[in-house]
Amino acid sequence: MNKDNKIPSAENPFKLLNLKSTGVKKWAAGVPAVMAAFSDLFEEGVPVRGTKALFKMNQKGGFDCPSCAWPDPDDDRSVVGEYCENGAKALAEEATTKKVTAAFFKENSVYDLANLTDFEIGRFGRLAEPMYLPQNGTHYQPISWDDAFKKIAEHLNALDSPNEAAFYTSGRTSNETSFLYQLFAKEFGTNNMPDCSNMCHETSGFALLATLGVGKGTVKLDDFYDTDVIVIIGHNPGTNAPRMMSALEKGKRNGAKIIAINPVPEAGLMGFHNPQHLDGVVGHGISLADLYLPVKINGDMALLKAIELLLLDFEKKSPGQVFDLDFIAKKTIGYDAFIEQFNDYNLEKLAEESGISPADLYQAAQMLAFKKRIIFCWGMGLTQQPNGVDMLKEIVNLLLLKGSIGKPGAGVCPVRGHSNVQGNRTMLINEKPTEEQLDRLKEVFGFEPPRQHGYDVVRAIKAMHAEKVKVLFCMGGNFLSATPDTTYTAEALRKLRLSVCVSTKLNRTHLVHGQEALILPTLSRSDLDIVNGEPQFISTENSMGVVQSSKGILKPVSDQLINETQIVCRMAMATLGSRSVINWQLYANNYDAIRDIIARCIPGFEDYNTRVRQSSGFYLPNAAREGKFITKKYIDRAPFTLTALPENLLAGDEYMMATVRTHDQFNTTIYGLEDRYRGIKNERRVVMMNQKDIDKAGFTAGQKVDLFNYDDDIERIAPLFVIVAYPIPEKNTMTYFPETNVLVSINNVVAGSNMPASKFVKIKIRKHNPAIYQSVDKMLEDAHSVAG
Repeated sequence: MNKDNKIPSAENPFKLLNLKSTGVKKWAAGVPAVMAAFSDLFEEGVPVRGTKALFKMNQKGGFDCPSCAWPDPDDDRSVVGEYCENGAKALAEEATTKKVTAAFFKENSVYDLANLTDFEIGRFGRLAEPMYLPQNGTHYQPISWDDAFKKIAEHLNALDSPNEAAFYTSGRTSNETSFLYQLFAKEFGTNNMPDCSNMCHETSGFALLATLGVGKGTVKLDDFYDTDVIVIIGHNPGTNAPRMMSALEKGKRNGAKIIAINPVPEAGLMGFHNPQHLDGVVGHGISLADLYLPVKINGDMALLKAIELLLLDFEKKSPGQVFDLDFIAKKTIGYDAFIEQFNDYNLEKLAEESGISPADLYQAAQMLAFKKRIIFCWGMGLTQQPNGVDMLKEIVNLLLLKGSIGKPGAGVCPVRGHSNVQGNRTMLINEKPTEEQLDRLKEVFGFEPPRQHGYDVVRAIKAMHAEKVKVLFCMGGNFLSATPDTTYTAEALRKLRLSVCVSTKLNRTHLVHGQEALILPTLSRSDLDIVNGEPQFISTENSMGVVQSSKGILKPVSDQLINETQIVCRMAMATLGSRSVINWQLYANNYDAIRDIIARCIPGFEDYNTRVRQSSGFYLPNAAREGKFITKKYIDRAPFTLTALPENLLAGDEYMMATVRTHDQFNTTIYGLEDRYRGIKNERRVVMMNQKDIDKAGFTAGQKVDLFNYDDDIERIAPLFVIVAYPIPEKNTMTYFPETNVLVSINNVVAGSNMPASKFVKIKIRKHNPAIYQSVDKMLEDAHSVAG
């Protein structure tokens, strides 16, 4: 806490802008997307520098997009541009020549910067030199790299136990850095490795490992081009993975049917104007969803069971033509018990629970009944539900009935978020490493890695709050703005002895910090990385298991930026010194040496250095993709799972809230203030409500309100929002994160995966009361008191 006793804000300022609502769009991309992509390059003042980089992004021999993890085509790639609008925005922020230097921090206190919005904080440009905030300091001040690593080493070596440190990872980190990062943590002595998977797709891995034996998707990009039905559930491709729409378009033109399941009609599910095709520019594009099912929030389980009930009825009428009985007999277990449960289900009741009419449910089942090549895609609309693990197991149940896993054009596709978030986990970024993985590290390196499981994100926050974790090192990301229960998390961060952030740009986690804090600036994906005079490349894994090279081309904006790999190695050398058995200097200077050691430690990476230099990279082994299901309990048998139907009860004055991001946003990075496809412009503090709910509560569209949550018998307040009438199921609402993360209890988690259940938050909505600010200020004072 600074000496002036001012508390840096953990949240965006409670102020409104000038909301403009233009209505929901029915298609995505097209010319507006192209214009938006290039406008950011001009806004950053780098039209030439940025355009040069754009035409190398996602190209063979180029660099991997720093945005989403959607795969690149294995064969020829578009010469016009193998990127989307959001990828171009991410590139513009990397390519900018605006710099945040020591002079900037000298002029701007931490407190003053924290009073800006996340959008404003992110517009200052690239971090240009390492910075240090001393205890009780008000301003960050410059520090040399050597002194920064010395400071980290002093804090780490002063801990009573290695488990008093936690090492967080964002999805941007390369395979090479991720491997060394977890290796350092283990040699230091802890498995405390919370990472961004703990907040997005941990649920997917947990469910798929238990049922299919592989914690990843089972399809390739080509499967989308030749399939019968694509089901997209709990995902908004137009904003979250725009390049996915090109695959959907190709599949649709080849005869695939598409079922879209989502509480609101997202434009990217409805239609697509491909800006690289003539009819996408001057024509009508292509309609994507053949059937749209506006499911209630957390009504997905009832919907899935209803479809299965109907499929069972189809099977009874046409034995052996709907279910793949041969596949079920040879490749599954638990079929009879699974089928027996449907004696207790009623279609009308399931329809009511899901919010979908029996007629539409019947149509969905009919589209699936006599088809075998079915792909299910999902996003955080499922993974961030409290019963998300069970819902994904139910999707697997449905596909097992159809024999739609392990064959071309069929399988599961969790649509991963940040680029290389999947690669991080493959590189052993995991708070719960397996005994086999640890044994292999011991065999290769000769030290005994810790066997005790570490903290995931939620448990790490609680441990910081209890002062069991005293040093937090963040390899990328914006920890505070990404995590739930903002006030609680901010209290936890303020109790740390030291917080360290490896970053490319300023964010709120730099401003809500430990007693001491470091900001370590690093190279971005698009930056030229030169080590000992030689340009280097790194590698990443996309969401379909392809490992590929990535080589930046842009001259860095500062000569004080070093790559993440060297940051890890220099931290390791400073901290461990002569007690280390690992040649960190070798890995700091030689990325090939890192890949060689990965090849010895992780199955599937044999001959890594040769194969990653292939133009399209290489696929990692995926047994389930080949129809082999090897789980902890069964060999070559995928289990049917019995799941429960949730009771989603709301009090008369309660609503269910799901947090989402805008089209002008990627994770916690805010590119602009236009949620173009939802027709919401120049405002982020909005709550989307059904018009009937607005009328019943006596509200009006455009009215100012305050939002409340009462989980754990604690009043959480998000003040000053504006109501927007929106086509969403009754008693359901949507808001943007991070503005409403404050309402997500740290204890509101997904069973099994322990992820924050940010898509299932019970709230109350009341007319705005200006005096509410006093309650919020009191919460901040309490946080200050606890941290002090």
